[in-house]
Order: sequence, then C-alpha cells, then structure tokens
Amino acid sequence: MQTEQTLHKLHEQSSLNQDQLDAMVELHGRFLQGRLGGRRAILQNMNISGLSLAGKDLRQVDFTGCSLLDMDLAQTNFQEAKLYACDLSGSDLTACNFVRADLRGSRIEFANLKGANLDRADLRVGGIAKDGDGYGAVKGVNFKGANLSNAQVTGALGGKADFSDAIMMGANITGADLRDASFEGADLSGAKVVGANLVGASLKDTILAGVDLAGMSERDANFSEAITDDNIGVSVHDMETPLVNMIEQHKIWVETKGQEGRQLDLAGVDMRPLETLKMVTLTAIKAIGARFFGMNLYKVELQSASLDECDFRRCDMEEADLRGSTFKRARFNHAKLQGSNFDPLLFGNALADKKFNPSDFEGASLSYADFSNCKLKSANFRDADLTFANFTGADLREANFTGAKIENAKFDDANLNDSIMKPAGRIFKLKES
Repeated sequence: MQTEQTLHKLHEQSSLNQDQLDAMVELHGRFLQGRLGGRRAILQNMNISGLSLAGKDLRQVDFTGCSLLDMDLAQTNFQEAKLYACDLSGSDLTACNFVRADLRGSRIEFANLKGANLDRADLRVGGIAKDGDGYGAVKGVNFKGANLSNAQVTGALGGKADFSDAIMMGANITGADLRDASFEGADLSGAKVVGANLVGASLKDTILAGVDLAGMSERDANFSEAITDDNIGVSVHDMETPLVNMIEQHKIWVETKGQEGRQLDLAGVDMRPLETLKMVTLTAIKAIGARFFGMNLYKVELQSASLDECDFRRCDMEEADLRGSTFKRARFNHAKLQGSNFDPLLFGNALADKKFNPSDFEGASLSYADFSNCKLKSANFRDADLTFANFTGADLREANFTGAKIENAKFDDANLNDSIMKPAGRIFKLKES
C-alpha cells in the first residue's frame, strides 16, 4: 500500500542519475569561479530525488519546479538559489545556507533544517501552472513537521507559510514577515520572536514555553490553546501531595484492586520538570490532559491508563508498555515509540466477565511519530491524524483506520491482516511490476 503524496507529478518529470548530477555541479563550480567552460546549473521540472548534493556550493542555481525528495543536502550552499515551487520533503537540509534564496511555493515537509540559515529567504506563495489543470496552484511554503531547531529565519518573507507541527526550538524569526502563517501544533520553545510580524498568524496549540511574547496579543494572532509559561498547568513539583507519596498510595490501590490506597490522578499536571520517567511503573493511572512533551519515557509502564488529551509530543517512549490504554485526542507528534506494546488487555477470570481492552487513539494526532515495530493489534485509529507516521514492521492486525488521515504514512512490512482500512482521502496502490 502506498500513501505518498508529492507536490509534483513524478511520473511526468525527467530524471538524472548521480553521475549526471555530479557533472552538472562540476560545471556550475567553474561558473561560480569564472573559469572557462563553466555553466550555471539550471534544472526545471526534473526529478533528482534520493540523490546527494551534500556540502556542494550551489549558489545561484535554478531548480525551478524540481523534485528533491529524500535527498542528502546537508551543509549545501543554496545562497541566492532559485528553488521556486520545489519539493524538498524528507530531505536532510541540516545547516544549509538559504540566504536570500527563492523558496516561494516550495514544499519542505518533514525535512531536517536543523541549524539552517534562511535569513532574508523568500517564503511567499508561489506555484507552477501546467496544462491548465491547476497543477501547482499558488500556495505558501510548506514546512509542516520539519525540524527547524536553531534555524535562522531572520528577515524572511513568509506570508501564509505553513509551519504546522514543526520543531522550531531555539529558532530565530526576529524581523521576519510571517503574516497569516500557521504555527499550529509547532514547538517554538525558547524561540526568538520579538520583532516578527505575526499579524493574522495562527499559533493554536503551539508550544511557546520560554518565549518572550512582549508586545503580542490575541488581537494580532490566534493564541488559543497555546502552551505558554503562564498557562502550562500545575507543575508536578507544586502538587499538594508529593508525587512519591501518591505513587505509593497508587501501588496499594492496584495491589488491593481498589479496596485500599488511592488511584493516581495527574489530570492537567505539567510533568516536564521531572524530565524523565524512564522505566517507571504507573499502571492504571489517570492523567487526562497532562503534559509530558519532550520527556524521557523509555520503557515506561502505563498499561490500562486513562491518557486522553495528553501531550506526548517529542517524547522518547521506545519499548514502553502501553497495553490497553486510551489516548483519545492525545498528541504524539514526533514521538519515538519504536518497539512499544499497545496490544489489548484481557481482564476477568470467568469467561462471561472477561473484558477486552484494545488501545484507543480515536481523534489523536500521531503525525510524524515513529511506531515502527510496535504491537498495535486491534488498535482504534478512528479519525486520527497519521500523516507521515512510520508503521514499518508494526503489527496492525484488526486495527481500525476509519476516517483516519494516512497521507505519506509508511506501512512497509506492517501486518495489516483483517484491519479496517477506510481512511479519509485516497489510498494509492503500488503498481504491479
């Protein structure tokens, strides 16, 4: 099953191999140095996806309308380059130089731009019409789910750019014109935003911890449900009863099947000050709406827990035991969940009293999360957002995907036997070889 969606129609684009691309780059180097035989690199509407240009000097190249998917472009110099309406999704753009580059209308979804320099880059709307069918309709630059940690976006022009669910920790957007841009669900922890024009921007559900918002108000931008230092919730350190005492009471409650002790309830609590709950046992707790984002939850035991509306964004939850828990409307964007167990739990002794509890992700946001090699038998993904989620090698037998968004999700080698696959949108079948 293929769910990939791209900016361009790849089957209509001509392509180059690595040797041909290297030869073009060599001539471009001569062009930049003013040497005999040099020629500016110009590629238009070409597909060079999967190749490498890492560390190359590509100042002033013209790659208009090209597909550069899943490429190694780390530390490439694209200063003043024309990358108009390009698709760079999934590529490694670490520490790239995009100073004054033309990226209008480009798609850079789920790419790694950590430490990249987009100073004065042109991120306005753009697109390429083709055959009159509306192909490449004018739209803003798409940075959805991209990693822009510590990136420099100073002075950039990015009206209507889409940074939804992007990781922008420590990014500098000072002086950028980002009117009407979307930062919904993005993590801007510690980012520098003073002086940026965010009029009309949407920062709904954006993480703004450690961000100076002086001079900004909801009259300028939509900050509804944004997580700031003022509204992040009660700190775990400020609860009336110390957490260690509450955990002891909870263990008694579990061991006595509710006859003694007290169930641990962390509803709305900000757990981040703990930094880690690595290998901690918290079976059957309640924590509706709790904040865990960015925490180390490696091998945590949260079986049969009520975790609806929790925030697990960017958490390390590898090999966790989460069997039979409920995660309705929870957020797992960019979470690492490799090898975790979400299988159902079976309760009761007598056959008539047995209760089958599968894990429930109804309405949850799981985009860009890594569920590779997870156990997810009978899991409920109704109306969940699985965009770019990785289910490689996962056990998804009898899982329910009714109404789910699965664009660009990976299901390579996943076991989908008896699953209910009625997602929102289309499923693209692989062509027979």
